[in-house]
Amino acid sequence: MPRRARNRSASGYMHIVVRGNGKQLLFEDVDDYRYYLKKLEKYCMDTEVRVCAYCLMDNHVHLLVKGETSAITLLMKKIGVSYSWYYNRKYERVGHLFQDRYKSEPVENDAYYLTAFRYILKNPQKAGVCNASQYPWNSYRYYDNPLPFMDLSAIRGLFGDASKYRRFIEQEEEDQGLEYSEARHGDTWAKEELTRVLGISSGTVLQNYSKIERDAALVKLKECGLSVRQISRFTGIGRNIVQTAGNKRTKE
Repeated sequence: MPRRARNRSASGYMHIVVRGNGKQLLFEDVDDYRYYLKKLEKYCMDTEVRVCAYCLMDNHVHLLVKGETSAITLLMKKIGVSYSWYYNRKYERVGHLFQDRYKSEPVENDAYYLTAFRYILKNPQKAGVCNASQYPWNSYRYYDNPLPFMDLSAIRGLFGDASKYRRFIEQEEEDQGLEYSEARHGDTWAKEELTRVLGISSGTVLQNYSKIERDAALVKLKECGLSVRQISRFTGIGRNIVQTAGNKRTKE
């Protein structure tokens, strides 16, 4: 069945969401975040797409971009191919890294632009990680001095003074319906436990185990207190497999 055509944006602004396959982690250390941002800058400059706001969370990415629809599509394809190659090579995994196609919604008025802009920057706050202004992997701090691949002309035209911008971002809001996964707790602890219990630095390594070895490792993670959702995110293994691991004798 052919894919449904994406909605085009008359304004040129699009809100994009990219997720890890099965909500698995996309970024496991600071070098991963840096690599993604490096490629985002490179391919934005190549395609002439500009970023208005971005936020890189552990298993998904939010972007507010401006450009031609075809250029945005090319940008996301280039980043997807480049980052998948980097991640799979680094963590010795195979298969799809990203979940289906990226999600995109046209931004056609100031109200939605402002809502999406604030929602993107406040993702870390909504997830219980830290305040938007303290998060190192969003674009909050670039209001006065945007990076070469960014375009903040619209937001600066609406607020002017940086103090008004900061107050707007810090306001309590009802930015619902913009798709955000459940708040998470204890992921730092969970990742440390995974390393301690299994002696591996990346949970995606389990994808290369035999079925018996994989299920035994999943059982150990569950027994030490990781939730099924945490295990699924850190390993990229489906929740049903994680849930049923250890429930019955497995056959190879």
